[in-house]
Amino acid sequence: MRMRRKRKLDDRIKMCAHLLVDAPEQLRGHWLDEFKYNTLHLELGCGKGRFTVETAGNEPDVLLVAIEKTANVLIAAMERVKCKEIHNIRFINALADDLKSFFSEDEVSRIYINFCDPWPANRHVKRRLTSQRFLELYKYILSSSGEIQFKTDNLPLFEFSLKEFEYCGFLLSEISYNLHEQSQSGVMTDYELKFHEQGVPIYRCVAKKCSLDK
Repeated sequence: MRMRRKRKLDDRIKMCAHLLVDAPEQLRGHWLDEFKYNTLHLELGCGKGRFTVETAGNEPDVLLVAIEKTANVLIAAMERVKCKEIHNIRFINALADDLKSFFSEDEVSRIYINFCDPWPANRHVKRRLTSQRFLELYKYILSSSGEIQFKTDNLPLFEFSLKEFEYCGFLLSEISYNLHEQSQSGVMTDYELKFHEQGVPIYRCVAKKCSLDK
C-alpha cells in the first residue's frame, strides 16, 4: 500500500532546506571540502532520524550523510535534526542504487545499514541492501580501511548478509546474535528501541573492506 503524502510536506521540507542536498552528484568527490570535515560517514535508510541525530551528536567532527528514499519519513528526520540544532548532518532523498553518482571512489569511511527491508522472496534478492549488487557499490565508495556496520532484527537476512559479506571479500568482526542481551549497546534506531523493549534479539556485525580491494 502506498504511503499517503503528509500534509504540508513541501512547506515542511522548505523549512529544512539547508539540511537537504538537492544535487548530490555535484558534490561527488568534494563532500569534505564543501562542508569542511575530515571524515565522511553514510547512513542508508535513516528512517525518522533517532540514530542519525545521536550518532552525529557523538561525533561532531564527522560529516554524516543520511539517505532516505521516502520523503514522508525523511521530513521527520530532518525536523528532528533541525530541532536539535546539529550541524554535521546532510540528507539525500534518493535510492541507494545511485551511490556511485553521489560519491567518488574511496570517499566514504563508514556506512551504516540499520533494519533495512529484508525482501524475503528469492526473486527479490538483488533488492536487499546487503546483496552482492549493493556490496560492490559500497566497496567502490569506501576507503581502503572503510567499514560497514549492519544491524537487523531479521535472522534469515542476517545469515544471508554474513555470507554475502564474505563472498565479496569483506572481513567480518563483532558478530552478535543478541546485541543487547546484557544491556543496551550502542546507539539505537526508533525500530530498534521498540524491538528491544519487546525482547526481540538484534543481530549486528561489522564488515571491513579488505585493503587489497580497490
